[in-house]
Amino acid sequence: MPVWTSERTINTRRVRPLLFLLCLFPAAALVWSIAAGKLGANPLEEIRDSTGIWTLRFLLITLAVTPLRRLTKWHDIIKIRRMLGLFSFFYATLHFISYVWLDQFFALSDMIKDLTKRPFIMAGYASFVALIPLAVTSTRKWILRLGGEYWQLLHRLVYLSAAAGVLHYFWRVKLDVRRPILYGIVLTVLLILRVFHKMLANSSSRDPRTGLRPEY
Repeated sequence: MPVWTSERTINTRRVRPLLFLLCLFPAAALVWSIAAGKLGANPLEEIRDSTGIWTLRFLLITLAVTPLRRLTKWHDIIKIRRMLGLFSFFYATLHFISYVWLDQFFALSDMIKDLTKRPFIMAGYASFVALIPLAVTSTRKWILRLGGEYWQLLHRLVYLSAAAGVLHYFWRVKLDVRRPILYGIVLTVLLILRVFHKMLANSSSRDPRTGLRPEY
């Protein structure tokens, strides 16, 4: 007889192709808008803003995978987190290219001046740079090379990247800050959930008689 549990599973082999197409959709829609000439009066700004916003959205979606797994018991959902994280880097790279190529035309001196004069540019650089080692070490081989503990420690940079991304967005919009504040609230909730789970895990691992964690 089958044994029923509260844990749920999803067929990731079927979900991944669909998820891949969904993740590509914002980029495809942007390319179509460029080809159709429907980017409005300032195409550069539209390209830059669209890729930047989708970078931040994918970062937050990636960070939401683990809390969602814990809440729903859909443990297989963790298998799609890597794809979501890489799409975060993909859109961050498009955002960076749109700035370096379309905005600054590879003028290094102007980019350095921009970096020192405008704080939101510095925050954007920090967010992008923090994602590079995460993308490079996203494979199983790198997990084995670094060891699980060090790999997890390194990949906490994703929180730094997301926080810098929210700050970059907040400083960039200047006037209507409702959307960056909303993203900031979502990031804060995800951080609180992580801290709460860490505290709960530490508490449950302590000896109830002594209040100390066992030595292994």
